[in-house]
Amino acid sequence: MTLTPADLRTLASRAEALTAEVRAIVAGAQERDSLAAAGHAADWLARGAEDLLRAAADLARLQAQPCGMPWAVCPEHGNTLASSAGVSTCRVCRRTWTYGRPGEPCREPVAWKVIDRAGTETRMCDGHVLGARAATEGATFVRLIAGEG
Repeated sequence: MTLTPADLRTLASRAEALTAEVRAIVAGAQERDSLAAAGHAADWLARGAEDLLRAAADLARLQAQPCGMPWAVCPEHGNTLASSAGVSTCRVCRRTWTYGRPGEPCREPVAWKVIDRAGTETRMCDGHVLGARAATEGATFVRLIAGEG
């Protein structure tokens, strides 16, 4: 079985529900003072839920697939890079990268699934989608959930 960020988010949701349930039981019990251990358990469950959400985000980052399109782009402005002496610079925001030279595949994470009119599916990053929206008539653009890449 392959663990996904969605699996971890589901577990976190279950831990949050258990936390709420334990806290409600403790709050409504007449023996509240003798249920201090249950209150502490609810705190541990809440911390566990937070840790699971952090782990889901970490796993999503680790599983992110690079775009791989045969040219690099600025993730915010698209095909606006100029390269010189091994450094690529966005002509709009002036952000720089030490990768992205012509012919080098894009390293930005996949964030979109683009399906053209013929049904061909291509996965690409935010920056490449900017250009694809302008150049691809009739295509469908689907935003992917983090870690779905």
